[in-house]
Amino acid sequence: MATLHNPYGELTGGRWLLGNLHTHTTRSDGQRDPQAVIADYAERGHGFLMLSDHDCWFGDAELAALEPMGMILVPGTEITAHGPHMLHVGAPGPVAPHADRQQVVNDIAATGGFAVFNHPNWFADFDHCPQSLLSEVQGYLGLEIYNGVISRLPGSPYATNRWDMLLTRGRRLWGFANDDSHAAQFDVGLGWNVAYVTDETAAGVTRALREGRFYASTGVEITDIETDGLSLRIETANAARVVALREGAQRLAQVDAPSLEVEVPADARYVRFECWGCGEAFAWTQPFFVVP
Repeated sequence: MATLHNPYGELTGGRWLLGNLHTHTTRSDGQRDPQAVIADYAERGHGFLMLSDHDCWFGDAELAALEPMGMILVPGTEITAHGPHMLHVGAPGPVAPHADRQQVVNDIAATGGFAVFNHPNWFADFDHCPQSLLSEVQGYLGLEIYNGVISRLPGSPYATNRWDMLLTRGRRLWGFANDDSHAAQFDVGLGWNVAYVTDETAAGVTRALREGRFYASTGVEITDIETDGLSLRIETANAARVVALREGAQRLAQVDAPSLEVEVPADARYVRFECWGCGEAFAWTQPFFVVP
């Protein structure tokens, strides 16, 4: 009998925390020093933050010299040189920016943390990260399905199309939403990840993200996720429409209401939910994979 792999199945003993993983400072091409960036995110109610300057690793020593202002600071970097950009989340140390991105992912796996491909649809041809590369590289955890800074650059900030193509082909990848903040007046508070964290440390945040216990958001809040066999129910605080999608981004069901319950067909490969709010407020669940 078919069942669902539910990434939200263990929601006890912790709490939901908002966080951004793609953040620039004056250590690379950001406009503000690290402490000013931290203060801004703390004031916005974030629970965790990763400073991810281009090919500049923020490790434990650098982070310990900063005032976290109540947030969990996650070590990491954005690997930029020689190829499509990638986040190294929870990085215990730097890895070389090989032009062979498979080698980068292998090195990350060997040293710790995980890899996320960034803003796939950046550039006028929507080709910062070719789909062929996303399909060929193995071992990365996911991709940015929303990247805020691209909303003011050529291309699209959204990459759910890339995600669905990979999921449809059997890849198990999580979707992330990040600011990619550079300019304070434009790039902060656009997208974030809401993770259920039971161990409020950098390792605990990294573990929650690795296991898929988070959803990506640009403004919609998910308040309840329930499964019973192949039945799935999503409830939100502020969505005007909830859509369930299966492989090929085919719409399985939708309702113009803040919640939706669906019976997942046994022949589906996965189901994921998009929750649409006002303007560009969305939330995206992680995929629920159907296990035959």
